[in-house]
Amino acid sequence: MSKLNIDQKSIGELLSDKKADFLIPDYQRPYAWGTDECETLWSDLFAFAFPGDNYENFDENDEYFLGPIVTFKNEDGRQEIIDGQQRLTTIMLLLRAFYDRFANMKDKNSTRMHENISKCVWKTDEFGDADMGRLKIDSEVASDDDKEEFLSILRTGKVESEWRSVYARNFQYFQKSIEKLLNEYPSYIAYFAARILNNVILLPIEAESQGTALRIFSTLNDRGLPLSDADIFKSQFYKYFSDLGRKDEFVTRWKSLEAGANAIFKPLRGTPMDELFTRYMYYRRAKLGIKDTTTQSLRDFFSRDEYAMLRSEESLADLESLLEFWKKVDGQFGFSDRVLRRLFVLGYAPNGMWTYLLSVWFLANRSAEGELDDEELYRFLNLITAFIYAYAIERPGVNALRSPVYPEMINIVEHRPVSFSNHRFEQADITGRFQSYVFTNGRPVTKSILAWWAFNDPDQSLIDNDTTLEIEHIYARKRNEVEPLAKRSNLEALGNKAILEKRVNIRAADYRFSDKKKYYEGFVDGNGKERSGTSVVELRDLSRTMEDFTERDIECRTAKIIGSFVDYLGDNGLLQD
Repeated sequence: MSKLNIDQKSIGELLSDKKADFLIPDYQRPYAWGTDECETLWSDLFAFAFPGDNYENFDENDEYFLGPIVTFKNEDGRQEIIDGQQRLTTIMLLLRAFYDRFANMKDKNSTRMHENISKCVWKTDEFGDADMGRLKIDSEVASDDDKEEFLSILRTGKVESEWRSVYARNFQYFQKSIEKLLNEYPSYIAYFAARILNNVILLPIEAESQGTALRIFSTLNDRGLPLSDADIFKSQFYKYFSDLGRKDEFVTRWKSLEAGANAIFKPLRGTPMDELFTRYMYYRRAKLGIKDTTTQSLRDFFSRDEYAMLRSEESLADLESLLEFWKKVDGQFGFSDRVLRRLFVLGYAPNGMWTYLLSVWFLANRSAEGELDDEELYRFLNLITAFIYAYAIERPGVNALRSPVYPEMINIVEHRPVSFSNHRFEQADITGRFQSYVFTNGRPVTKSILAWWAFNDPDQSLIDNDTTLEIEHIYARKRNEVEPLAKRSNLEALGNKAILEKRVNIRAADYRFSDKKKYYEGFVDGNGKERSGTSVVELRDLSRTMEDFTERDIECRTAKIIGSFVDYLGDNGLLQD
């Protein structure tokens, strides 16, 4: 069982402790509190210290709980801050602003506060006097360019004119607030500082390890963002490159990775950088020959052998190369038109497994310049589209894909053929499954198959990734209320559905087919404004060649879509002999 040291302390007790030695570690996020948060803190503390704006109304037994400080003692004996960085940094700036103001005040209370605060900001010598060369807090945050300003402010109490950091702005806010307090309530300032030191409470929680501290933070934290896996990984890279004397180079490269990942990845869980590491993890899993369908968490996987995988130039270069590849996928450039069309269809896959498969494929087959063979890539994209889409009908759920996909990932990195030979489909069975499957709009695979069908037309041009596509009922639901179909299930059949741009679908959704045609093709409205039609070729063709779209047309189109997809499975070698 993990051991914890938990002991409620006032700010003064915590920071004046002779053993207090806090470190904001390299993997933490930069300081982010602005003047709004500082103003709220100041107002709350003032209201607590002076109820009704009267210092005599204060009960010295009252306490103001500021929050937890979660730390663990690192190998150097310093307390690495996992949670509480923002509030502790802000308190240090506030105390430093008070310290400066008390410096020239000669009354007994102010002199005592000046001395007490000094023991919170600086370490003390054996006689208990503040050693102005040794701060009680340090920052090594890799991605914080302004951390030296923070430390300089604590050392000197000065802000240079060119400084624009949040540290400088917040410190100046506290200076102005203290000056205003002194002007309005001259006798309050020493009481305010004393009540902050003695009655504002923190809950320091010292864990025995980083992992335990992170788990505590995730449990306690219901407002801020917990440290992501990528934040922890960053620290390993940072230490590795720092040892090589390349710290600044790493910081620049990491920031570029973060900016790129944030621009293109929108994960449902975790951060964009976590998503990049997840895609990379599947490549490293395959390289290790791991077929186990129980997937380790991201942190557990990369932490093996004390994060050995991340202590290398190769891993960072792999991540950079992988990100550049996905930038091209997201931006729809750098590939042939036929490959871009396949990638667009996979963008509507019923689950995200294709992104892991493709990441493994890229890293295993890229050239020195990060390029892929167009023919091989096109063939691979067709194969995984056919398999993933059919498997979603046969065995829905991304977890079911692990059994057939993980061995193929190993085949990819070992440059063996990818065939899904142990999971091919029996033609009559998969046809029957498609025919009996209820393709409701709420099922992701419905849009998957419709996107595939639209791009099965060789004349279908590429659609921009930013286009919002919805599912169109060609035989409208409203029409069905007036002219009900003989077979109710035909309303939700594949043959009655198509992908359609949202801007068009909003206008066309409830009309009869004869009225929908102008929306599919485009028209000029009563104000002479041109309304563009859909870019979906099949819908334009239907509007030009058909006067109506009937139940018989739904059934024929359904059979055509299903038959064509089963043929597609055969073309990709995925049907049993």
